[in-house]
Amino acid sequence: MAPPSPPAPLPPAGRARSRRRVPWRRRRSSPSRPALRARRLRAPHGRDCIPRRAPRPAALRPSMRRARRGAARGGYPRMPPRQREPRRGPGAPPRPAPPAATRPAALALVTLLSFASRFHRLREPPHVCWDETHFGKMGSYYINRTFFFDVHPPLGKMLIGLAGYLSGYDGTFPFQKPGDRYEQHNYVGMRGFCAFLGSCLVPFAYLTVLELSKSLPAALLTAFILIFDTGCITLSQYILLDPILMFFLMGAVLSMVKCNSCADRPFSASWWFWLSLTGVSLAGAMGVKFVGLFVVLLVGLNTIYDLWDLLGNLSLSLVMFGKHLLARVLCLIFLPLALYTAMFAVHFAVLNRSGPGDGFFSSAFQSQLIGNNLHNVSVPEHLAYGSVVTMKNLRMAGGYLHSHWHLYPEGVGARQQQVTAYLHKDLNNLWIIKKHESDTDLSDPSSPVEFVRHGDIIRLEHKETSRNLHSHQHEAPLTRKHFQVTGYGINGTGDSNDFWRIEVVGRRTGQLIKVLRSQVRLTHVATGCVLGSSGKTLPKWGWEQVEVTCTPYLKETPNSLWNFEDHINPKLPNISLDVLKPSFAEILLESHMVMIRGNSGLKPKDNEVTSKPWHWPINYQGLRFSGVNETDYRVYLLGNPVIWWLNLVTIGLYLLITVATAVALKRGVQLTSELKELSRVVLHAGGQITLGWLLHYLPFFMMGRVLYFHHYFPAMLFSSMLTGITWDALLKFCAGFLSPSTTARKVYGGGFLALVLLILYSFYLFHPLSYGMVGPMASHPSSPMAGLRWMDSWEF
Repeated sequence: MAPPSPPAPLPPAGRARSRRRVPWRRRRSSPSRPALRARRLRAPHGRDCIPRRAPRPAALRPSMRRARRGAARGGYPRMPPRQREPRRGPGAPPRPAPPAATRPAALALVTLLSFASRFHRLREPPHVCWDETHFGKMGSYYINRTFFFDVHPPLGKMLIGLAGYLSGYDGTFPFQKPGDRYEQHNYVGMRGFCAFLGSCLVPFAYLTVLELSKSLPAALLTAFILIFDTGCITLSQYILLDPILMFFLMGAVLSMVKCNSCADRPFSASWWFWLSLTGVSLAGAMGVKFVGLFVVLLVGLNTIYDLWDLLGNLSLSLVMFGKHLLARVLCLIFLPLALYTAMFAVHFAVLNRSGPGDGFFSSAFQSQLIGNNLHNVSVPEHLAYGSVVTMKNLRMAGGYLHSHWHLYPEGVGARQQQVTAYLHKDLNNLWIIKKHESDTDLSDPSSPVEFVRHGDIIRLEHKETSRNLHSHQHEAPLTRKHFQVTGYGINGTGDSNDFWRIEVVGRRTGQLIKVLRSQVRLTHVATGCVLGSSGKTLPKWGWEQVEVTCTPYLKETPNSLWNFEDHINPKLPNISLDVLKPSFAEILLESHMVMIRGNSGLKPKDNEVTSKPWHWPINYQGLRFSGVNETDYRVYLLGNPVIWWLNLVTIGLYLLITVATAVALKRGVQLTSELKELSRVVLHAGGQITLGWLLHYLPFFMMGRVLYFHHYFPAMLFSSMLTGITWDALLKFCAGFLSPSTTARKVYGGGFLALVLLILYSFYLFHPLSYGMVGPMASHPSSPMAGLRWMDSWEF
């Protein structure tokens, strides 16, 4: 065999290197790698020695050719199939991906354990627990097609109703209060549906962590945390919205992470699938609760980062960038909005019968509900003296002008009859329109009809109590600088503070007032103030109804505008109300305004345990789901203490690693390879997870509504995933200082096993919280929970 040709001479300085192929760099008939290795061993200095391959010029490197081909297809530059990892310590455990066969087996294991833990004793207790009174009842409303009002969007309740319908539940159980026994009613289908979605959280979190960290132990640790957390088990076993919300939330996070992993092959089938599934999951999360907007914000920030990265890729044309932008707008904006709107279309189509939620909505909306007193009804068109009417405030969920026999308490203005705004239909909403200085009996059929006109001074007499709508310069109960509104007089006889001028928006003096269509303003003659609904909820002495005041500020707002809804006057001819039918867009807007107002006005019930956001991460206080006494079947919502405190420690460690890395980089400190690896894994894989935790936790500090412990569980999912990633990296970091590698593996495996056993043992101790306790309370020595009440605020 002839010796190889000598290497080509180096080019002169300042000239481009020749691209003439060097003979030994690439041979078409070159032997295989084992053969080359054998020849080197056989003749290390002889003529058969194969010289070391010289580095290729940058222009000829295969990785760069792949990068240009990837950029031409519109994606990120393709990287070489295998990248050289940072140098690791001599004793560090190896980081290769686990064998492909172990991943499906591990996924099957954690999925099986998750379903077993959630479906265990699903029938117990056989009575209504906690918020099943609300969401089980709302599922019944869907089955019966009865309209109701709730502060949350409709998807979760619709799915609960569908699950009950498909499982044989007939919608007849009343769900009146916790503790009511289900008896023969089939409730297991609705509980089973929620348990199914709650069981899916574990494989979703497992796959998310596996995709981010590329570590099977990190994914398994995350799965074990969620499987054996007593709080997650309890929240998944009952007819609640929380497992449905968290299912869509984790679906959105998993889809987002999977889509990011397809970034090197954009517009492929898998890329489109995960991007579209992200949009579908976002619509589902928003359609269950408004807190689903937090995961929308998380995906939105991730999308902005991706687009900014693409914009900085100089090898990507603007046309291709436009395609990326259009794809994200289509899948992450238009698709979720279309699905979200379709949910409400189905919601309004199904609930077409009058129910307890009618009064929260406008008269025009109520006229569409079968069984409502405005549906297919004819009423007199123009208002007349002697008519019996109801007045509805035009602000969203403003309520009907209402009064009752109860008086304002001592120290709250004048001690006269209360006047409020009430959101439901009631006989106490009826008022009689009378002339301000006339005692004529307008109910006499022989008396002539006299219409009420714009600018008239009238008196409104409450039909049930015969007291007049009255105002004076006493301060309103809640709204400062507003005047109090009361019911005053006996059998319609009062004083000059009972006189009101009726004015129609945009009308001239003398024009008639139309029922339902005229927007009117009532101005108090004596003080010049305007009757309005403040929107504030009165305390318990006011039956938690809405405050009505007389405002001296004459700015025209929906709070101070009213319309006449019911109109009874046998002397007048009737007209049909079909002309008032609102459009779908008007109904959609109105429903959202009503939900937002209702959400912000939520108040705690009697003896109800509320909490503050700082209580949640430390597992400070739980919630009673069922039972209070020793003889009751007690279920208590509380997180596994070991898991929750481990999550809290992990958040502290993550922040410490982040700050230490930032300080080291700022000061130019050279990190060891082990520290670089720890920072890379924790900060890269845990960055999105930590952002998700912050977005699902911090906003609650700014909310004015009543808050409960279960609001933290979406954030708890993120902290659990962060725990799996961080502790896996920490164990590998500690084992990296040991040598030989077998010792490092034993230390790493022992640490991982210790964490899992600690989680299992704590679950063994606290599992009665989820699966039910009967007998003495934890303070009694013979109780199965004796000695486990580690915090005085725990009430089991």
